[in-house]
Amino acid sequence: MTDSILPANQPAPQFSLPDLQGKIHSLADYHGRIVLLNFWSAECSWSERGDAEIIPLLDRWGPSVVLLPIASNANESLELISQTAQARRLSTVLLDRDHAIADQYFAQTTPNFFVIDQNGILRYQGAFDDITFRQRTATRHFLVEAVEALLAGRLPDPQSSSPYGCTIIRH
Repeated sequence: MTDSILPANQPAPQFSLPDLQGKIHSLADYHGRIVLLNFWSAECSWSERGDAEIIPLLDRWGPSVVLLPIASNANESLELISQTAQARRLSTVLLDRDHAIADQYFAQTTPNFFVIDQNGILRYQGAFDDITFRQRTATRHFLVEAVEALLAGRLPDPQSSSPYGCTIIRH
């Protein structure tokens, strides 16, 4: 993989993936809503922190914003993914077993967020916030800023940040 990113303000790549019950979800199914794609991990503590912070935000934002976690790690079993999703109160987790969608989106880490507007246009990609191993307190909440800009009819600024977390396991 390269350090490429998707071009902002362009249509997000379409996909269809099964959830844990086998139901197929397509990005197009969510047209008219803000979609938060999150390349997600059951084992990564950075993903766990992101989940804990985003669930209350979803309640605040309401039905106009939907979270779609995508499990792309080759080493995580369906049982682990299912148990972790339930423990973290995630109603839907999509399975990208061959990491094709992670590759299509150039996702390298978990978590890695992509915010897609109501018309299917990619408006933000990157980290949840600016916390890293060395910076333990957030000074920017990139995902929140991006969603709230879109809800207010504005474009996010920045449109990208460097994702930070655990490397997606592809073998």
